[in-house]
Amino acid sequence: MVQKNPAGISEVRHLSFHIALTVGGAIAVTTMILGCLILWSTQQVDRVTIQRQERLVATVLRQSASQVAHDQEASTVWDDAVEHLQVEHPDPDWLDANLGVWFYTYYRHDEILIVDGQERPIYGMAAGKRIDARLLSYRISPVLAPLIVELRREMRRASAPIDETSRSPGVVNVAMLEGHPAIISVKPIIAESGAISQVRGREFVHTSVRYLDGSFTKLLADQYGFDGARFSPEATHETDEAAVPVTSRDGRVIGFLRWKPFRPGSAVLYDVGATLAASLLAIAAIVTMLIRRIGRSAVELHASKAHALHLAFHDNLTGLPNRALFEDRLDKELARVRRGPEMAALMFLDLDRFKDVNDNLGHPAGDELIRQVAQRLKAMLRETDTVARLGGDEFAIIQTALSSPGAAEILCLRIVEELNQPFELDGVTVNVGVSIGIAVAPQDACDRVELSRKADIALYRAKSQGRGRHSVFVTEMDETVRHRQKVEADLRCALAKGDQLRLYYQPIYSAQAGGMIGAEALVRWQHPEKGLISPVDFIPIAEETGLIHQLGEWVLAEACRAAHRWQLETISVNVSVLQLRSPSFASSVVAILEQTGLDPRRLELEIIETYFMEVAAECAAGLEFLRNHGVRIALDDFGTGYSSLSKLREICIDRVNIDRSFVNGIDSGSGSAIIRAIVDMARANGIDVTAKGVETSEQSDFLKSIGCQSLQGFLMSKPLSSIGLGEMIPAL
Repeated sequence: MVQKNPAGISEVRHLSFHIALTVGGAIAVTTMILGCLILWSTQQVDRVTIQRQERLVATVLRQSASQVAHDQEASTVWDDAVEHLQVEHPDPDWLDANLGVWFYTYYRHDEILIVDGQERPIYGMAAGKRIDARLLSYRISPVLAPLIVELRREMRRASAPIDETSRSPGVVNVAMLEGHPAIISVKPIIAESGAISQVRGREFVHTSVRYLDGSFTKLLADQYGFDGARFSPEATHETDEAAVPVTSRDGRVIGFLRWKPFRPGSAVLYDVGATLAASLLAIAAIVTMLIRRIGRSAVELHASKAHALHLAFHDNLTGLPNRALFEDRLDKELARVRRGPEMAALMFLDLDRFKDVNDNLGHPAGDELIRQVAQRLKAMLRETDTVARLGGDEFAIIQTALSSPGAAEILCLRIVEELNQPFELDGVTVNVGVSIGIAVAPQDACDRVELSRKADIALYRAKSQGRGRHSVFVTEMDETVRHRQKVEADLRCALAKGDQLRLYYQPIYSAQAGGMIGAEALVRWQHPEKGLISPVDFIPIAEETGLIHQLGEWVLAEACRAAHRWQLETISVNVSVLQLRSPSFASSVVAILEQTGLDPRRLELEIIETYFMEVAAECAAGLEFLRNHGVRIALDDFGTGYSSLSKLREICIDRVNIDRSFVNGIDSGSGSAIIRAIVDMARANGIDVTAKGVETSEQSDFLKSIGCQSLQGFLMSKPLSSIGLGEMIPAL
């Protein structure tokens, strides 16, 4: 029988106990250390978070004081404001809309007071309503008077101090007004142009008041998430509150902004503390090893994801939202507009003369210009607005919370003015400009695609009216676009069928010999429903849609084919600048001449001077190629642009056609001197001259007497059909 060994069992149990005690102690110590670390970390996170919140509140307070003064400059640096105030009885409704109530509705300024050069109150506003200016002046005078004295002292100086972000001097203070903390800003109302006489130091003064215990604390609570934000004049506060002192410009503390700070560490510990403590007892060692690895991986993954999201929704060049993010924000804003009474504006912006910068200074300069434009646009918008780069030199803006469409126009005027200011690009000063199209929701549309279409239509109208301006969408614009689309569709059909277009020919006569020496081909459109349509109505649409290339080739081929049968020295064909800019244009002209058998020396291409001089450098090689083949080049409507005859010789012009407006002035004597100068200079440079629009014998006699080589006009013949012209000249 085998006996048991109690001593051996006891040793095993004792060893097991020591092992368990050691492991348990290690786990307990590890748990205690880890628990202390977690508690300390949460306290540190809370402390750092509260410090950041305090800095943020102080920054918002400081920026709000500066913003009140900046807001005032929207209307105080303005010729119209000075002119309206200098009259004996200023219009109170105008003051409401531009210097008073408007500041409450647009910028949330609580009170406005305007005093004249003798400190007499002339206008008052409080909480969006006009009030007795004398009562408002009496109430805020103890705080306001020293600020006005200081402002007038600054204005009397030879050069009042202005920092780089301001357009006019001003004085800002934070003080108590009848027990309420407020930002008080005073600004002089001065002329922007400097053309209006004002006595220095006696200007009208505009005072804005923004209370810090009203909309400001609501802003802190709603926009920045500061729970329970309030103002307190007392230094003592609840233990669970954070506070930032509110100080006047002389450093005196007038009270405190208080709120219940967000404590992320405590919040996390409260939610998961019990579970975490239980888990740490079982897996303390494993958690210790994995926390650092998991934390590091999580941070890296979060950073990578954030970077990828930023690249997906932002423009690489400017950092602005791209089209995808912009459309998402626009959809959300339109959904908000559909639910409430406010409006929103969509603006499309195109830079003017941006191509010139790229062509003359290179693409790096163009990129820098785009970046500077983006910075200026961002600086002009509120935080609730959005500016995006859609591509190239195209930008878009969503302006939110509009009280009226006029607010969008005011912003556009500021943008046009700002982007008209020079840009510095690597030591070179350039001037561009901007064209803006505006559509307003909900009155124009509440659908993103439809609103964008209408803003684009308005942008097209702004560019077509001369650029450097803004245009608001109206219903008539949509009708115009639909008309243009109908004309485009019908013109495509006409070109495809080939049986609606007609060529007419206006003869050109020798001024001295009197015989017909050539003819100008003029295209007409015999529409099946609208009858004969003038080229004035469809050529611009053909140019915008690209149909001008197909139409131009048809006209050139028909004219060359007809001229090949006639005994004429030249056949003239009008050519669009868009055709000239096409790399294949010159070769297509030579190909048509070969197909029709027309001698190239009998073909003359007419180009309108005003448009051609803008692209002369681009087209020079193609024109030289055509002239080497014998084709002649004429500049049409000469005298309406800005070219000189010496410049024309550099770009190889054979003939200039004097514009009919000068010929019409011969009878009154207003055009004679100009025509004589053109003929004399052309003759000196070896360039032929044709006078168009000759309608009277007196015009013809004068043109012959000064040596004009050829004449064209109703005096000799109106435009004729191909058959009509063929009957006047013998066929080959």
